[in-house]
Amino acid sequence: MNRDAARALLDFHLEAGADAAVGEEPIDRLTAPAKPPPRPEQPAPMLPGMETKGAPAPLAAPPAPDAAAMAARTAAKSAKTLDELRAILDTFDGCALKATATQLVFADGNPQARVMFVGEAPGRDEDIEGLPFVGRSGKLLDRMLAAIGLDRTQVYIANIVPWRPPGNRTPTPQESQICLPFILRQIELADPDVLVCLGGPSAQTLLGIKDGITKTRGRWFTFNTGKREIRALPTFHPAFLLRSPLQKRFAWRDFLAIKKALAT
Repeated sequence: MNRDAARALLDFHLEAGADAAVGEEPIDRLTAPAKPPPRPEQPAPMLPGMETKGAPAPLAAPPAPDAAAMAARTAAKSAKTLDELRAILDTFDGCALKATATQLVFADGNPQARVMFVGEAPGRDEDIEGLPFVGRSGKLLDRMLAAIGLDRTQVYIANIVPWRPPGNRTPTPQESQICLPFILRQIELADPDVLVCLGGPSAQTLLGIKDGITKTRGRWFTFNTGKREIRALPTFHPAFLLRSPLQKRFAWRDFLAIKKALAT
């Protein structure tokens, strides 16, 4: 395997979430003999009184999705500020993604900005740094913002799901619905003039549309922040543009439309 192919293979594994070695030496799983599974240890006999003294408490079962979504709505509604909302998310255990993520990825940028960008979920780099859009797609987003005279001090950036799904997989509909009350409250508290949905999942979740991003990008929609109605624009996610660079010309048109909207 040549050097470029080896590097491409390593990049693939990093994007898939395999970012840590588990041993000193590589193992060929195709030829190494399979080890028999370890025999389960027999529990020690329970002595009288151990039922209540010194016995470990059983792990609490995760709440059912409907109950978790209801708890999320109640918790999100109670937040009076963005700082309170972040603190609530830090203690919210209704979404199983929290258990596998490194940390909460709440937001970046200026919460007083006139424009807010919302993606779907954080990836590996975001999970490490605790900020949205800091990997390759984030660097592209920064260049797109700079092209219309903006930077992260002039925009507010978040995701629908604030925890990284394992292996960068797509969040399940249940996971998105559980997290939805929090991003809706986040948008309400930030109260931007323009909402930009980065990618189809963001546009479909926030705007309630069924068409894909190719059909909806560049079209203005109305979004109710909870305080007022604002303009919302779906556009391509930067990660998609990295895979499909020919679509950048359409994203450029969308960003020019954002610039025009902010000028009025």
